[in-house]
Amino acid sequence: MGQQATMAPSLPPMGQASTISAGQLDAMYSAPSAGPVDTGRVTYDDVIVKTGGLLALIILAGALTWVLMPGLWIAGAVVGFVLAMVNIFRRKISPLLITLYAVAMGVFVGGISRFYESWVDGVVVQAVGATLAVFLATLGLFASGKLRASKRATKIFLVALIGYVLFAIINAVLVWTGVLPAFGVYSATIMGIPAALFIGILVVILGAYSFVLDFEAIKFAVENGAPRIVSWRSAFGLLVTIIWLYLEMLRIIAASRR
Repeated sequence: MGQQATMAPSLPPMGQASTISAGQLDAMYSAPSAGPVDTGRVTYDDVIVKTGGLLALIILAGALTWVLMPGLWIAGAVVGFVLAMVNIFRRKISPLLITLYAVAMGVFVGGISRFYESWVDGVVVQAVGATLAVFLATLGLFASGKLRASKRATKIFLVALIGYVLFAIINAVLVWTGVLPAFGVYSATIMGIPAALFIGILVVILGAYSFVLDFEAIKFAVENGAPRIVSWRSAFGLLVTIIWLYLEMLRIIAASRR
């Protein structure tokens, strides 16, 4: 990975075979075979470069929104959600649509991060640190072979994720309608401990396992010689998990500190 192998020179037409010296033949047969890059197959480097580039785009769009137009976060959320659904269910991979998704989510993340920061000083840095810690810890355990996905664990993960999403939606509706105070259940306490901390443990577990599924998909694509364009979908999957986990960390940390 990271080094491009050179393709072996092609053999000449039959009529020209006699013009090739023994040294040339030896050079052709000793040349390294074509690698994944030469054959248009996805590599880990492809995924890293695409993910890094899209993250940089999110940070740039987020920074501009934070400074210039934080109120655009609602539009960014709507456009980002629509593009996420399109990219998830569209069979043909579109680098353009994935790039537009990154821009829209950058607008959303930048705007809403500024609002959270206005409520709780330093919450954005803490949320970024927590998200990065979960990502790096999961990547390290996965790379060492100590953490892998299984059918049973995946089923439990999906049930827990659906349950948590429903809980978050109901909580948001109750907050918006004034039934519950800001942050709703997140701001409650259990034996003097903020409920957000208990919810945070669940979110970290869900986020970590989601990263595992992303890493498994990337590993499968590389080892099975998937087309190079698949790197865009792999990067998109990582972005979805990173953004979701960051937003959850933002809410949980803010709720536990208020």
